[in-house]
Amino acid sequence: MIRAQSPRQDHLLIVDMVEDGARVLDVGCGDGALLKLLAERKNVDGRGVELSQRGVNECVAKGLSVIQGDADTDLRDYPDDGFDYVILSQTLQATRHPRDALENMLRIGRRAIVSFPNFGYWRVRAQLAFRGRMPVTGNLAYSWHDTPNIHLCTIRDFVELVDALGARIERGVALDHAGTPIRVNAPWWVWNLLGEQAVFLLAREGAPR
Repeated sequence: MIRAQSPRQDHLLIVDMVEDGARVLDVGCGDGALLKLLAERKNVDGRGVELSQRGVNECVAKGLSVIQGDADTDLRDYPDDGFDYVILSQTLQATRHPRDALENMLRIGRRAIVSFPNFGYWRVRAQLAFRGRMPVTGNLAYSWHDTPNIHLCTIRDFVELVDALGARIERGVALDHAGTPIRVNAPWWVWNLLGEQAVFLLAREGAPR
């Protein structure tokens, strides 16, 4: 008997951030695992955009509404406030223009949810410092020569970009290597050092809370 795979911890955090019945756009939705989880647990009206044809096919096979598209070029075609949430899960670092992608997400949705691997994580620093090589971890699983990750950032980098965009962080969670949230009241440098990945819920400045 094959057991169903447990949902990823970052996916569970994202689901917890989304209101029941919300309109959701998942950008870079991959095989549709997050969209399916949102539909099952939050009854969302979900749509997806995925670059790879294989990913689109897997999503359609799950009964999901997903089209082929590029986060760097196609988000500009979506109308303002077309969704309640726009999600970019483990995809920000693979975009060519991360700032433009975030700006479009905050324009399209009332809220934006972003998760990404933290390049400031201590294991990443250790591999660079002591091995002198580009790091390979669970969340950064590619070798340097074939990685899709072209704009890696730290948690501190991301927070500074959010400030530069004039957006508001409504919730942020850093996860350690085991997927356990780091205590909320820890200072940023602790998150930046011990967090292997992070999930943030954002809103435009002035948006109702």
